[in-house]
Amino acid sequence: MNKSVDLTQGSIFKQLVKLALPIIGTSLMQMAYNLTDMIWLGQLGSNAVASVGSAGFYIWLGMSLLLVTRIGAEVGVSQALGRKEPETAARFARHSLFWALVLSILIAAISLIFAPQLIGVFRLSKGIVEGGAISYLRIVSLGFVFTFINPTFQGIYNGVGNSRLPFYYLLVGLGLNMLLDPIMIFGFAFIPALGVNGAAWATVIAQVVVFSIFCIRFIWKKEIIDPDFKRFKLSKEITIKIFKLGIPVAAESSLFACFALILARMITKWGDVPIAVQSVGAQIEAISWMTSSGFATALGTFTGQNFGANNWNRIKKGYYTTLGIGIFLGTIVTISFIIFGREIFSLFLQEPEPLQMGIVYLKILAVSQIFMIIEIITRGAFNGIGRTIPPSIIGIIFTGARVPAAMVLSLEKYLGMLGIWWAISLSSVVKGIGLMGWYMAVLHGNGSDKPKKKRFRLSLLPTRQRQQIKIEDCSIDESTIK
Repeated sequence: MNKSVDLTQGSIFKQLVKLALPIIGTSLMQMAYNLTDMIWLGQLGSNAVASVGSAGFYIWLGMSLLLVTRIGAEVGVSQALGRKEPETAARFARHSLFWALVLSILIAAISLIFAPQLIGVFRLSKGIVEGGAISYLRIVSLGFVFTFINPTFQGIYNGVGNSRLPFYYLLVGLGLNMLLDPIMIFGFAFIPALGVNGAAWATVIAQVVVFSIFCIRFIWKKEIIDPDFKRFKLSKEITIKIFKLGIPVAAESSLFACFALILARMITKWGDVPIAVQSVGAQIEAISWMTSSGFATALGTFTGQNFGANNWNRIKKGYYTTLGIGIFLGTIVTISFIIFGREIFSLFLQEPEPLQMGIVYLKILAVSQIFMIIEIITRGAFNGIGRTIPPSIIGIIFTGARVPAAMVLSLEKYLGMLGIWWAISLSSVVKGIGLMGWYMAVLHGNGSDKPKKKRFRLSLLPTRQRQQIKIEDCSIDESTIK
């Protein structure tokens, strides 16, 4: 049964909210996998949290690389449906899943083989912290195929405008993970206490179950579109389109992760506690990040379908509506981080030193929340029109600037360790303002941010030549319409 949604007509606000809420729920559930681990592992102490936080960096990096296929699926499927081409949408779905499988197998093999070297980059304390990180990474690597393909399935569903079904499927996985975490970390009945490794196994099992549900519902039941894998034939054209759409986003996200690694190495100068605080703080901030990402994904799908239908007036209204929602949410998060920082952070770490450090970290992050949400929402709008390069340019330049800024601000004569966190927060402010300005220029030009100079240049030509050029322009427009 086809359960795709036509987003080219109807109430914009209602469609965006209806599409975004399940995506937000799905995104929060993805984050909840990590939060659940952090909450239970926090009872084992900051060493266990530091181990999982360090290994989690490579899961993040892998997810970044697999954005190639997720973005390719979301944009390719949504634009094809906007053009009323369901078979093309199915081809994008088939190709995205194929390349997701190839990439996830490659990443899993690298993580399994080189786990000690990868964790060694963090220069963690030898023994419990480093050993726990290596074992955690190796176990979760066994499930990378499932962990990384699931978001591509989700991208296909989002592309057809049906975000509700992935929410239900991932809810099953979250429930299972929450059930298994305490059992496998602390032990129960005949199951031994596995500590950090138990958290890894709980996550892998949950992801396998979600993957199985997606396979049954999407491939066997054909509940949104008919993927018809019997007709799969590797297409150079579709493959290039997927990678062209996804590589800028994946490259930026991967570099973002690498810059984060550099900053993490810098902060180890002050010990293992700041790493644990930053890991937990990142999970807390992810609540606003995931919420805005849900609206960004909804906006991307909405924009993609309307871009395929060449409806720029609706694209503009959709962007400004989503921007208003994002600013409202960002204001709430900012106030919460400033006023309720202690209550929020104490849910994860109760030790006095990490707790006090975490309160300060949340206050620094509060400065950037509105601007971070603006950047994320604008990124979704750019993705919808198939222009994934501008957000990547802004992201790479100013995220990369965090490293030299952190090096300067963290000098003892300035802010010390806090300078690293201020560099992160202030760069988000610049990225949000810069990307929003760029997209508004694109909206003003109905898809082009290049200045229109033709009319000025035509005024310098003789009258007869100007008339001839206008006639040629009209003929081109008519052929395009046809």
